[in-house]
Amino acid sequence: MGYRNVLVAVALSPDSQQLVDKAVSIVRPYNGRISLITLTTEPEMYSSYAAPMLGDLRSVLQEEAQLFMEELAINANYLIENKSVIHGEFADSMAYFCQRQHVDLVICGNHSASLMNKFSCSAARLINTSAVDVLIVPL
Repeated sequence: MGYRNVLVAVALSPDSQQLVDKAVSIVRPYNGRISLITLTTEPEMYSSYAAPMLGDLRSVLQEEAQLFMEELAINANYLIENKSVIHGEFADSMAYFCQRQHVDLVICGNHSASLMNKFSCSAARLINTSAVDVLIVPL
């Protein structure tokens, strides 16, 4: 049985195209669905004193993320059904999205070279709490 509904967690990095390409290779034989998701930082977290001056920074970050995911989708040469920008804790947001969208595989990237960092990467909590399969792709 193949994966039919894959969620790809992307960062605003050119390496993310590798993750999308991996997802396409997995779902194409089954006419599966692909969704992209990315996490943006909350500008208010930087400094409570600077927050009033940040103004529309949140909307700028959101727009930048959406444009980046649009570019990934165009380069995928495959239909990308959803492109979501999330805020907050990575694993909790991913679990919620997976449940809501009936995802059966999550693909994440790992930029870490050392063995210790591979096990403490941001996806570690997702792996431990996920109800679906998780594929970590070394980048």
